[in-house]
Amino acid sequence: MKAQIFALITAIAWGVGGYFEKKGLHLGNLTPQMGITIRTFVALIILGIVSYPQWKTIPQAGSKALLYMIVGGGVVAGAIGMLCFYMAIKGAPLSKVMPIAFTSPLFGALMGMIFGGEAVTVKSIIGTVMTIGGIIILTIG
Repeated sequence: MKAQIFALITAIAWGVGGYFEKKGLHLGNLTPQMGITIRTFVALIILGIVSYPQWKTIPQAGSKALLYMIVGGGVVAGAIGMLCFYMAIKGAPLSKVMPIAFTSPLFGALMGMIFGGEAVTVKSIIGTVMTIGGIIILTIG
């Protein structure tokens, strides 16, 4: 249950944060790239302080684990994903962008099932179909 609570807090933080990010981009007439830079800079300071006690674990992680983190987290999710997200929120209403952008759990679950050996169940298939249906309902028209 603890993981689900953290996931809910994540959703709230990202949804509320997206609102303020969109407002900031428009009020300041900032480019998406500048918005991401500000967000990343602030996050880097906070996360650098919070993670300081664990910095010694980096050499122990191994090059393969670090490569996964750099490519998956830094390049794909961090740079490409955030750049596209900021471009989307700068150019369209949150009610159209957020339902699509936050299908990331759907893609994560599919990756886990296809490549990570996680179980494909009737429940996961129904949930996936319902998620896609909800996105369609929220974004068309």
